[in-house]
Amino acid sequence: MQSHFHAVVWIDHLQAKIFHIGFSGLDEVVLHPHMPTRHIHHKANSIGSGHVHESGEFLKQVLDAVSDAGEILILGPAGTKIELAKYIREHNPQVGNRIAAVEAADHPSDPQIVAYAKRYFKIGIVRSATDQRK
Repeated sequence: MQSHFHAVVWIDHLQAKIFHIGFSGLDEVVLHPHMPTRHIHHKANSIGSGHVHESGEFLKQVLDAVSDAGEILILGPAGTKIELAKYIREHNPQVGNRIAAVEAADHPSDPQIVAYAKRYFKIGIVRSATDQRK
């Protein structure tokens, strides 16, 4: 049976949790931006959303951490997950093509993230003979 190597990223503006999941086990990496606390001040009649975009260095660290994965699932509670997917697709299209999905997920525990990824990637799930032929 062929072994697949998957990565799931849960990301928000304070941290990125990366889990590499395979049939043989699990590895975890936690990354933090250099300046995680940023205060945003809105001015009346100003243009822009007032949101601070994620650090390119932080997104690059996440890209480097998932660059060897065969399939990537990106989860998160807000816009950072979308910024990460866009960053990966723009800076390394080959890795970007391996993004399987970008989905909303509030603040699950580490075991919940891993369980969700295993269900998503069907790791450890016994498939019927018909499913294996597809």
